[in-house]
Amino acid sequence: MKGRTAIAAVTALVLLQLGAVSASAAQGEDQSHRRSAPCGLSNGIKHVINVTFDNTHLSRDRSQYPSDLEQMPNLLNFMRGNGTLDDNQHTILISHTAGGISSGLTGLYPDRNGITVSNSYGYFKPNKMTASTSAFKYWTDPVDPLGKDDTLPNMVTTGQKNTPAPWVAYTRAGCDFGAVATANVVLENTLTGPFGDITKVFGEGSPEWNEANNPGTTPAAKARAQTDFVGLAIHCGQGGGLCKSSANAKPDVLPDEPGGYSGFQGLFGGKYVNPAITSGQTAVKDLNAKPITDSFGQPGFPGFDGMSAAVSLGYVAQMQESGVPVTFAYISDAHDNHQLSHASGPGEADYVAQLKEYDHAFGAFFQRLAAHGIDKSNTLFVFTSDENDHFAGGNSTDGTWGHTYCNVSAGQVCPANQIGEVTQNVNAILPKAYTPPDYRVHSDSAPTFYVTGNPAPQDPVLRQFERNVSAGKAVDPYISSSPTPVALHMVDTVGERALHMVNADPQRTPNFSLFANPDYFLTNSDSACPDAANKAATCVDYHFAWSHGDATEDIGHTWLGLVGPGVRHTGQTSKVWSDHADIRPTMLSLVGLKDRYEQDGRVLQEFLTEDASPQALHDESLSRLGQVYKQIDAPFAAFSANTLVSSTRAVASGSSTDDSVYASIEGQIQSQTHQRDSLAAQMRAILNRAAFGGGEFEVSEDAINNLVRRGQTLLDQSAKLAAAT
Repeated sequence: MKGRTAIAAVTALVLLQLGAVSASAAQGEDQSHRRSAPCGLSNGIKHVINVTFDNTHLSRDRSQYPSDLEQMPNLLNFMRGNGTLDDNQHTILISHTAGGISSGLTGLYPDRNGITVSNSYGYFKPNKMTASTSAFKYWTDPVDPLGKDDTLPNMVTTGQKNTPAPWVAYTRAGCDFGAVATANVVLENTLTGPFGDITKVFGEGSPEWNEANNPGTTPAAKARAQTDFVGLAIHCGQGGGLCKSSANAKPDVLPDEPGGYSGFQGLFGGKYVNPAITSGQTAVKDLNAKPITDSFGQPGFPGFDGMSAAVSLGYVAQMQESGVPVTFAYISDAHDNHQLSHASGPGEADYVAQLKEYDHAFGAFFQRLAAHGIDKSNTLFVFTSDENDHFAGGNSTDGTWGHTYCNVSAGQVCPANQIGEVTQNVNAILPKAYTPPDYRVHSDSAPTFYVTGNPAPQDPVLRQFERNVSAGKAVDPYISSSPTPVALHMVDTVGERALHMVNADPQRTPNFSLFANPDYFLTNSDSACPDAANKAATCVDYHFAWSHGDATEDIGHTWLGLVGPGVRHTGQTSKVWSDHADIRPTMLSLVGLKDRYEQDGRVLQEFLTEDASPQALHDESLSRLGQVYKQIDAPFAAFSANTLVSSTRAVASGSSTDDSVYASIEGQIQSQTHQRDSLAAQMRAILNRAAFGGGEFEVSEDAINNLVRRGQTLLDQSAKLAAAT
């Protein structure tokens, strides 16, 4: 139908040029009339439970062994039988815990939420020397914990402002927001310097500061501050919530929050969260009725590796039952045996036993919640995994894996059932007569490289380094006894922009990034191989066997489960392509809230009932727009995949006397990315306005179809460039 189309009887003008919809348009009008729950949620939702697993798989890693979720039928059947399980969900690049969780929390891609590289990252000091730091920091913390070399926020967004915090939409609506080991929403360290978490939240000289600054000499005493203050938080809703009855509440400070954020308080750490949700008890019990403690028996946070399903869900249940209606939680990886300090393989006894415990915990969790009137009839449940790691291992016919050190450099033949990442020194894959420039590498299966001096992309020394790295070969014993290419893809700053890896803080953008064969863990030191007596350039380290970060399908392809009021009973489906950035807008749409910024994700209206999804999004043309938008903008979708191929060819090409191929391909990538950014901004503005704008919404169908055509043309052009290279 030509001309103007009134979409679902709600209208507001979007100009044909599509330039008139600004970022602030997503604010729209107040929708408080939609809310019915005490803390201001809609669609009959009174509770929100969001659980993110670390590296937990729906698909099988070896065909003969059940997948992680297949071994957790209490959760798998709950999602399949009561809502929608999307098995076509994707991560961001570089795919890691901090980056994946941050994207899901904010609805933003890494270049707009700040975590472009994780779980740690490099950065350039003002003198252009390099340093590194953790991506796990409390929301308002700076890059440099000493506040010297880079004072911008770790969570940094456009304009070098602090990224909007994920709890704000809920707390402004009057909801207490509980966080259980959720990345950067809880305190992450016990540093007492001027920018340390303890100093910022509790203040220098406070009892908490003294506890962290003078911990004592015994191991238990040294661990006490971590147990007391890290890993757990309640951001209290407008009006005070649980903070009103606690003398230990502290100001919840967000200086850059759009629209301002003053007068809010929070409870930080198990020392103060625990009594607030247990009527004064010092310990919360897990789902096995055991007090949650650290390894020394001290009540409080057991550490991020200690967040098993029974522990994490125990905290969620206790918070929900105590009047914290919105809870976000993290569950640690079941693939690792933390007691024996090694990775476990598919079908292995300890791994199977851990998943059985996880399954039991979910069964107890759902039963306990239901006994307190918290169930699918009034609760929005959201489950996903931050990443979908690649299993680096051989073959096992009986679930018994070889936990041995294998020195590949010495010619040792690894057993057929060997388990472990192939640890590789990057310097060993460079030409023997070549001396690389001084550089730092963020060691990873997808390492990022920071060259001292931060040279420009066309710098001849940097270009030769890139060529030599891209040509590197090594022995991956899972593939061949002969050397094979290490790198699958490489991008410099031009390609990184297309992948949303160029940071709002320019000091943090790497000179180039390598996406390796995911069997590898790349570093620049022989000491990374664990056999100190026989240091090796290439070895298999059985301590780690689950690789993340890379651009392969088995890493980027994950899952999302939605259950609750307003969610369609679709069961398991592959029909809708989605990624982590879509989680937040979909949740906010269901509960009737909105952010004061434009999200990169879109509302997955295909998974929502007609009466629960925004009326404007029912239009077929907007559905097509949303689908094309994801393919041109999402880090793991078509445009980015094509750019990876083209960029890899560009970076590997040329010589010191002729770099014309590089210049030509990079110029085309740059042009296409500029088009992508412009198109994506226009599409994003329309989708945000349609989902959260309120009021009336009318748009020219011709204008939308024109955007769709332009997006498809861009995808064709990027595919053509990739095929040509």
